Amino acid sequence: MENQNYLIIANPNAGGGKVKKDWPIIEPFLKEIIKNYEVIFTEHRHHAIKLVSTKIEESNYRKIISIGGDGTVNEVVNGIFTQNTIATKDIQLGVIMVGTGNDWGKMFDIPLDYEKAISLIPKAKTFIQDVGQVSYFVGEQESTRYFINCAGLGFDALVTETTNKSKDQGNSSTLSYFKSLIGSLIKYKPVDVKVHIDNREILDGKLFTLSLGIGKYTGGGMQQNPDAVADDGLFDLMLVDKIAKTKLVRKIKKLYDGSIKDIEEVQSYRVNNMKVESDHKLMLEVDGESLGHAPFTFGIIPESLQVIIR
Repeated sequence: MENQNYLIIANPNAGGGKVKKDWPIIEPFLKEIIKNYEVIFTEHRHHAIKLVSTKIEESNYRKIISIGGDGTVNEVVNGIFTQNTIATKDIQLGVIMVGTGNDWGKMFDIPLDYEKAISLIPKAKTFIQDVGQVSYFVGEQESTRYFINCAGLGFDALVTETTNKSKDQGNSSTLSYFKSLIGSLIKYKPVDVKVHIDNREILDGKLFTLSLGIGKYTGGGMQQNPDAVADDGLFDLMLVDKIAKTKLVRKIKKLYDGSIKDIEEVQSYRVNNMKVESDHKLMLEVDGESLGHAPFTFGIIPESLQVIIR
């Protein structure tokens, strides 16, 4: 039997502990507006994946609310996509953004005000978006991860790793991200890679950075793929093989105002799938979560996730 209640997954550590701190503010709105729900707090990284998958299979939940940042949303989505009981597009996902970047929420204009965001959920205005899938390696072990906003390689992934380490030390802000970006720029060295998109090679040489987008925002408001469309069945790909670091610093405003394609070193593509090989340590991040190493295989699952929007 279909479960009409909401399953709420809340990450108390999101936003540098903001969910835990603001819970006395959030909970009364949930009681007043959502009413019938079960709330579970995550206890460690990846906990939400198992919680969501198990709860859907055991209790037939079709309405799920994520309370946290982009990483929490990513884990909830991975829970939805790793269960085999209900079709993914038959599950409604609502999001209360309490993270640092909140980039997925920007795409759909999800308000940061708790009451306004929670009030959207029962109205159930939904959008069916695409979902990305990547296979990667940790040592000899191949793994799969789903993502709903963006994946990054090279410099992009180093910035994310540096930012996540900063978050673990209690530094969670847009300024912290900007410091991570500048610090990563100083120490990053491009590595040799091979990049194939839709069965054709577009790079055999050094990679500076690569961003594969379903959504247009990353890193707390940067627009690396400003023309990305979340339901067109394609990724937007931004690739830079080489660029002078001093030039990137001078042009950094273009990362935020949507004019990144004006930089001559930026290559843009629309792609269905991508393969990346490297004999070097090439890092990967998806939706702000640092993962394993190459080789990587990316694919897109068109119109497969029902999200509640404004």
